[in-house]
Amino acid sequence: MRGPHNIIRLIRTGATLERTGAMNVVLDAFEAPKALRFVAKALGKPFFWLGYKGDPSMPPATRALTALGPAYIKFGQVLSTRPDVVGEEMALQLRVLQDKLPPFPVEEAKAEVERALGYPTDTIFSSFSEPVAAASIAQVHKATLASTGEDVAVKVLRPGIERAFTKDVDAFYLAAQIVDLFAPGARRLRPIDVIEHFDGVVQGELDLRLESSAAGEFAANTKDDAGFALPMIRWDFSARRVMTLDWMDGAPMGDNAALDAAGHDRVDLSERVLKLFLLHALRDGYFHGDMHQGNLKVAANGDIIAYDFGIMGHIDEYTRRVYAEILFGFIRKDYKRVAEVHFEAGYVPADKDVDEFARALRAVGEPIFGMDASKISMGRLLSYLFEVTERFGMETRTELILLQRTMVVVEGVARSLNPNMNIWQVAAPVVTDYIQKSIGPKAIVTDLYKTARVLTRFGPRLPRLVEAALIAQSNPQEPKRTGFWRWIVLATLGGLFAGGMLTLVIEALL
Repeated sequence: MRGPHNIIRLIRTGATLERTGAMNVVLDAFEAPKALRFVAKALGKPFFWLGYKGDPSMPPATRALTALGPAYIKFGQVLSTRPDVVGEEMALQLRVLQDKLPPFPVEEAKAEVERALGYPTDTIFSSFSEPVAAASIAQVHKATLASTGEDVAVKVLRPGIERAFTKDVDAFYLAAQIVDLFAPGARRLRPIDVIEHFDGVVQGELDLRLESSAAGEFAANTKDDAGFALPMIRWDFSARRVMTLDWMDGAPMGDNAALDAAGHDRVDLSERVLKLFLLHALRDGYFHGDMHQGNLKVAANGDIIAYDFGIMGHIDEYTRRVYAEILFGFIRKDYKRVAEVHFEAGYVPADKDVDEFARALRAVGEPIFGMDASKISMGRLLSYLFEVTERFGMETRTELILLQRTMVVVEGVARSLNPNMNIWQVAAPVVTDYIQKSIGPKAIVTDLYKTARVLTRFGPRLPRLVEAALIAQSNPQEPKRTGFWRWIVLATLGGLFAGGMLTLVIEALL
């Protein structure tokens, strides 16, 4: 659908940005050059009257996106995770973007459930409430399973939401192409990449089976975490457009009065929410990417309950080890080691000076550690760290930007519970424990074990390798390759034998 017919959508977008006063704010955030500013103004100013007015009480950018509808709201939420693209100030504005929209009728929701699950809603649920929450993509109902009498939450996609998003995303791609044409060298824009990232996030949220899968994986990883609980997915009553999960209620994490009235220890909650996030990011490499107060509650027994698994972050094991060692180095103020880790990981080009980089890192760390304990921020440290590494030639990595953004949000949640908490004091045990387990002697044995298991998988191929080597050796026309094939056979036999023996030894030790 991409093409000139999307111009009308872009004109409406530009007109709304002009009418809400967001045009210059957005262009400044993207550091747009003169040519792009001219095109944007041409698409907006003459058609001012076509723009939506929005809510004047909101900041300009959030006012414009909220007025433009669900796809734009979601786009703003995704951009709030990318301060590398829109800048810190704009990301902060977008972070408070709300997607509470008018709900669609409960009868439409029931019809969607019936189409998705293949049975009349009334035969599956003995009760099905009016919407308890309505967002840009879906809304949630409280229901009771007819077969067991258990209360569940039923998340239902908005009717026609896929088509609506496809149209708007199509216009976004056209806008990105225009930006690419008029601002090919604009720093931080990367318009096509940004829209592709957004498109991928949205496509994942428009298939609730993927969110259900994410919730299942997250639950499996965290099932033994004390003081943390997740609603269980009911797969029998879930499909692409419907997700059913256990109903779990509690006091809102953002309501200190309710938490106090329920007798919860807010100091303990503040420390626990930070530790849990770090534990999930470092230990599992799979963390909740949207841990604001609206997605967290506290159960009557004190467990922290997390909801909404549309945005999840993933970090591979190698990257987790690198960044844990970086954080550990900052905690110990060993800036030279932090610099060396960056070079060893290949994050900073080898032609840069490691000592100069270490001095730049010291300039990042010392002011933060010199602050009062209540003002120290790991999120701010990561933000400054990315700025420095970018100056030294490190490429931006989306998964680490999401980690940094979520760290900021989690710190905000923790400090709303306990303004005087010392972030480093709470984080140090989690980071230190991970370092000991991932880089110490036990980690070496575990890595050798994994390597040995890979080697042993080649056992079934050994007869064919030997046969090929013998044929090559007996072929008089290939005398020069004989030595090579002998080396291959010996190396394979030796590797497989050593791998097998090593596997047995390590299994005994583990």
